[in-house]
Amino acid sequence: MNAAKIRVTGDKINQKKYYRHSGYPGGIKETVLSDELENNPGRVIERAVKGMLPKNSLGRAMFRKLRVYAGPDHAHQAQQPKALEI
Repeated sequence: MNAAKIRVTGDKINQKKYYRHSGYPGGIKETVLSDELENNPGRVIERAVKGMLPKNSLGRAMFRKLRVYAGPDHAHQAQQPKALEI
């Protein structure tokens, strides 16, 4: 999946916020979608998909199989079948 081509409608690019907490008092951090897309666009897709999966061992196994890339270059080749003469 090419995460660099994410497009959102409306003003979500500036209004959608992501939160994380360091575990310390007052340690909450906030970033906007536009900043996340600049720094790590794959993380946006991963967070969205992870929120849709079941919160159990099967969901964690499915999430491990997800492959997200920040550009069109990836390590996978398309299938190239060859004709067999029978």
